[in-house]
Amino acid sequence: MAVSSHLDVQLIAATTFTPPQSVDWQPEEGATDAESLVEFAGRACYETFDRPNPHTAANEAYLHHILDVGHDALLEHATATLYIRGLSRSAGNELLRHRHFSFSQLSQRFVHNTDNEVVVPSIIAQDEELKRMFLAAVDDSRFVYEELLTALDEHMAAEPNALLRKKKARQAARAILPNATETRFVVTGNYRTWRGFIAARASEHADVEIRTLAVACLEILREQAPALFDDFLVSTLADGTRMATSPYVA
Repeated sequence: MAVSSHLDVQLIAATTFTPPQSVDWQPEEGATDAESLVEFAGRACYETFDRPNPHTAANEAYLHHILDVGHDALLEHATATLYIRGLSRSAGNELLRHRHFSFSQLSQRFVHNTDNEVVVPSIIAQDEELKRMFLAAVDDSRFVYEELLTALDEHMAAEPNALLRKKKARQAARAILPNATETRFVVTGNYRTWRGFIAARASEHADVEIRTLAVACLEILREQAPALFDDFLVSTLADGTRMATSPYVA
């Protein structure tokens, strides 16, 4: 029977920063590695390591100034890697459109998911009858999938390599699986790319599932670099879902 999967996003890697010994500059106490790296990159452009402007001497003020003037190419020096589970393949296809990320995705060809986990759209999950219909349809498609696997394995009986038979069977049979089938990603991106993804996908007008993902990513990245993400305001919509907007995003 189909099992409902839930979104899980975890930070598994992030930028660390070691100031060069040959430069008379040290990160501000309390600034994270990502924040310090972005500041250093900006100051390296103009050799302003002595922090000559009192208005941008503090790390937070400096980073806000960078965002304000649109010098966000500096954010490309800092990166974060997130492990995402409980995302539908439908939303996963939308995530893959953000081409500046680096992706590693769960393979349906090699991995045989016997748990049959799916992501139930929120508007369906809120109604028990709709959810029952949805999960029943998933079970039906999974039954056909398993039948196809068996038939394809028999069809390719002449192939002596058992592993190759299974791979070929799965890559053909997976065409019947629904878009709601759970997928998983390891996603790496620089902070400019993460900001662009959040700006586009945490919008009120984005699909609910990927908007939920974007807000979850925002909350994690805020811990890594508060000054680079604290311009996003998270608010709750009438349907109970959340969105995020920034004054730096048109």
